[in-house]
Amino acid sequence: MPWPSISLLDARQLDGAVALFSAQLQEHGITTPADALRSVAQSVVADPRYGFIVLASTVEAGPVGVAYASCLLSLEHGGISGWLEELYVLPEWRGRGIGSRLVAEVIARAKDLGWRAIDLEVDAGHQRAISLYLRHQFQLHSRTRLFRTICGPLIKV
Repeated sequence: MPWPSISLLDARQLDGAVALFSAQLQEHGITTPADALRSVAQSVVADPRYGFIVLASTVEAGPVGVAYASCLLSLEHGGISGWLEELYVLPEWRGRGIGSRLVAEVIARAKDLGWRAIDLEVDAGHQRAISLYLRHQFQLHSRTRLFRTICGPLIKV
């Protein structure tokens, strides 16, 4: 199979990215409507203040991996930082270094943008993902993440 190229997502690639994000969330038992995913992705493409999305794709197979880094103003890190919210590679494309290339691209773009840090979370038992991030110099955190839903997913951002 051909080696995927990695590029910043543009509006013409939204369908492929939304399909990958949907698959990622389904793997984790999260049900966010495709319209909400599309709305968020469109907002990120239209306004870089929200962060950025990078897509791994081939001419023959189309999109095979995606990563979304959202942007935030962090007191903890003392400036603009990011949250690597999603990183996903299609199961049949895993084990080929695509996830590592996506992480490297996110880090490179974050550096270019002057971000101070990138935070992320991994399911506790997902050792393969933890190993991937440790290879890219991410550090384990001693905190436990909590969340509270305020309202259901909005279609318009």
